[in-house]
Amino acid sequence: MSATAAPARPAALPANPSGPVDPTAHLTHGQKILAFATMCVGMFVALLDIQIVSASLRDIGGGLSAGADETVWVQTSYLIAEIIVIPLSGWLARVLSTRWLFAASAAGFTVASMLCGLAWNIESMIAFRALQGFLGGSMIPLVFMTAFVFFAGKQRVIAAATVGGLASLAPTLGPTIGGWITDHFSWHWLFFVNLVPGLFVTFVVPALVRIDRPNLALLRGADYLGMALLAMALGCLEYTLEEGPRLDWFGDQVIVATAWISGLAGIAFIWRSLTHPQPVVDLTALRDRNFALGCFFSFVTGIGIFATIYLTPLFLGRVRGFSALQIGLAVFSTGVFQLMSIPLYSYLANRVDLRWLMMFGLACFALSMYEFAPITHDWGAAQLMLPQALRGMGQQFAVAPTVTLTLGGLAPERLKFASGLFNLMRNLGGALGIAGCATILNDRTNYHFHRLADHLNTGNETMNGMLAGVAGNLAAYGLDPATAQAGALRQLWTLTMREAQTLTFGDVFLVIMVCFILTTAMVPLMRKVQPPKAPSADAH
Repeated sequence: MSATAAPARPAALPANPSGPVDPTAHLTHGQKILAFATMCVGMFVALLDIQIVSASLRDIGGGLSAGADETVWVQTSYLIAEIIVIPLSGWLARVLSTRWLFAASAAGFTVASMLCGLAWNIESMIAFRALQGFLGGSMIPLVFMTAFVFFAGKQRVIAAATVGGLASLAPTLGPTIGGWITDHFSWHWLFFVNLVPGLFVTFVVPALVRIDRPNLALLRGADYLGMALLAMALGCLEYTLEEGPRLDWFGDQVIVATAWISGLAGIAFIWRSLTHPQPVVDLTALRDRNFALGCFFSFVTGIGIFATIYLTPLFLGRVRGFSALQIGLAVFSTGVFQLMSIPLYSYLANRVDLRWLMMFGLACFALSMYEFAPITHDWGAAQLMLPQALRGMGQQFAVAPTVTLTLGGLAPERLKFASGLFNLMRNLGGALGIAGCATILNDRTNYHFHRLADHLNTGNETMNGMLAGVAGNLAAYGLDPATAQAGALRQLWTLTMREAQTLTFGDVFLVIMVCFILTTAMVPLMRKVQPPKAPSADAH
């Protein structure tokens, strides 16, 4: 093999004959912290924008004269684009270098954010949101990778805790920040707020993050067919999961078609990746038990993080009738308790086996779902405080050790590929979790409604008294008896549906709880990680 030839797989990279070389040796400790913090800003903003619009979709739809079915694509288009680019980020970083890929992603994300704020109709908004998600998505796995390149020892644990905390905190705070911005300014500022941090990241990262070099030779012989298959598989899968609950799953021909395309393209991509000399994603990393288990734990925590972010605002809006700002304030406690947990986790992480900390975090998440389960129609911020506090602590203690245990034992040259796959699993878990929750909400609401309706008959004296009282009040306003009786029945239907929906939310939280109980029991299968003592240069 010539000196310029690309290696077949990341695992086969030859050892550096001169011994380990630190690619960050030219940076002082303060410069490393500044560089890492700047990259964290980019990742935080990219993750924040997943959910920043969730509490404001009604305002965006109203401003762009779009219906609910169209407005939901403001979020869906971002997720589809982001989930496609995340696994490609490892290959892109080797081609362009971490420095220039991150800077280009930040610059493109900033421009796309400005275009979203200037969107003139729903079609332009959806297109700009897809562009925003695609350009911002590659920043996320690169931060995970650089955390292990910049730091070692105890500093590496703190860096992993920071990255893991931000990865779960950003989408959690999204509805809160988005609701506050929309209530005090306008929905346009949901996107304009990205301009200053985006420009800051664009200019600072190229000046400090010089840990590898571009290798444009990788463009020759790259697996472009594999990239196309990956994009088809993930794009169609995300569409199926997002739209399936709304379109009655396989009762809709489009959903059937996208499901088939996703499945066939996914199988073809796996075969292609295992046989091509330069695969775009290194699936052989899954042979490592810790990495395979870590991807599974990332998938489950993705279910917990994104599904509960989806469920809580939905309950507060649908059952309680809260505004965007009220929803944001009600869910804010999750982020507060997660931030409070970071110092405690950082202290314990260097003293306690990370597997025990991860078990504690997953158990806290399960306990949080158990505390959510007895939810009633009058729950607000006060009642949500305890379960959300447990969830905030659970997120920090579950995600951060998963990052260290999964990525901390890998050789530096494999981190770029592994980080993309690891982050992809979290987003896929979120997509599957939201789709599953939406399906359960649809099916179980009907079930609970019919169960409650069985008890609402002429023999129910409480119901008869309530109908008579409501009809009497309506008649006092001059309505004729028939109209007053119809109004009373309509109010009874509304109350019954409200209770059916509330019971269904409790069911969904219990399902998520079971997922976390089973996952907690699997943690002992992971091995303790002995991270490399010194990073080596990135081969090209």
